[in-house]
Amino acid sequence: MESNFNPDKQHTLATSVHISGTGLHTGIKVDMALKPANPGFGYQFQRIDLAGRPVIKADCDLVTDTSRGTTLEDNGAKVSTVEHVLAALVGMGIDNCLIEINGPEIPIIDGSSEPFVEIIEEAGIVEQDAAKAWYSIDTNITHYDEKKRVEMVAMPSMDYKITTLIDFNSPVLGTQHAGLKSMKDFKAEIAPCRTFCFLHELEALLENNLVKGGDINNAIVVVDKPVTEEEMTRLAKAFKREKIEVKSEGYLNNLELRFPNEPARHKLLDVVGDLALIGYPIKSHIIANRPGHSTNVEFAKKLKHYIKKNKHVRNVPVYNPSQPPIYNTQQIEKTLPHRYPFLLVDKIIELTDNYIVGIKNVTFNEPFFVGHFPGNPVMPGVLQIEALAQTGGILAINAMPKGEYDTYFLKIDNCKFKQKVVPGDTMILRMELLSPIRRGICEMRGTVFVGNKIATEADLVAQLVKRS
Repeated sequence: MESNFNPDKQHTLATSVHISGTGLHTGIKVDMALKPANPGFGYQFQRIDLAGRPVIKADCDLVTDTSRGTTLEDNGAKVSTVEHVLAALVGMGIDNCLIEINGPEIPIIDGSSEPFVEIIEEAGIVEQDAAKAWYSIDTNITHYDEKKRVEMVAMPSMDYKITTLIDFNSPVLGTQHAGLKSMKDFKAEIAPCRTFCFLHELEALLENNLVKGGDINNAIVVVDKPVTEEEMTRLAKAFKREKIEVKSEGYLNNLELRFPNEPARHKLLDVVGDLALIGYPIKSHIIANRPGHSTNVEFAKKLKHYIKKNKHVRNVPVYNPSQPPIYNTQQIEKTLPHRYPFLLVDKIIELTDNYIVGIKNVTFNEPFFVGHFPGNPVMPGVLQIEALAQTGGILAINAMPKGEYDTYFLKIDNCKFKQKVVPGDTMILRMELLSPIRRGICEMRGTVFVGNKIATEADLVAQLVKRS
């Protein structure tokens, strides 16, 4: 990723780009095109060889097979081995892309994501005029498959990072681990790592007439038991080679490994590709112990369900009391005409051209608690709305030409009170402009958070009037 790449914006390709190759399992030669797409499009596959050119969304709920790679199926069409191209798109920061293909399987090329990364770079990456909404996983989410001895966990993190551990009880592979601290390292550290399989799996696949598109250079074949001459001859025939041999270290006569822990890194690549099927960009530290496609997809479903359930707490502002405020109470008083007991915002902690975050510490000493209600102090909802309006007033006045202004409510819509605010609560007041201010009319969406829960939300319209 370029140094000026903005991870908080959506991105697509600058132009269409093509690649052709053979599907690893079907042996069918396919042409694939990656095409630019509008903001919010996500990743979608289109089978242009079928009647009606059906589209299949990259969505974990559409996965129908994970036995050898990940297969998606919808609208009477399927596309398999989607994980390597999806990993390349995620790894390169592409959010929106149409993947056109004229066959049932993504070409395997060399078994890694590198060929796809190269064509993405060739196409170029453009920033779109749309914010990228990251979803933070703010609690530990675990998935455990006892039969497969697979354990996966998503932990809270400021970034999206992944650690994988593999242990196949194989004398050749041993125990390996790989880590990706930041997606900007994906291209160099993870993309070149090829898929791998064990010789005994390969023989079973060949017997069942699978891996029709296999070539000795698009997978690392791990030889973890002695091999007879007869087997070697059969493999040579299957791969249309004169001779096949086992080199040192128990790998079939493959190219040199690109990294000592290439298999563990490839497993990490698969996790990136399969978790793209959540459909939402996440911030979390994923730790995957002995992952495989089926567990990756089950875990993706769990994370998708969690995000859908908690979607409303996206963009929860973080309040760090030790950070100096942008405006303290004295500075707020210079902007707003409100005074005690009706100034309901204590400080401003964030301010941009289209949103503002304020803080109101609610104490037992508030004058309204005397009558609302004795013995059961609850902050009146209308005063929470007033606190939002005052916070929004600072953003609006800030955007107007110099002068002194009063703000008057014109409309309050979609107002919901979801949980009560009581003494000891810290209200985090977020106001976001819904459209540019015109002729002093200001439309904003307001949310009151207490911790990471929404207490109140409303759409507010106010008018700014300059004092004469």
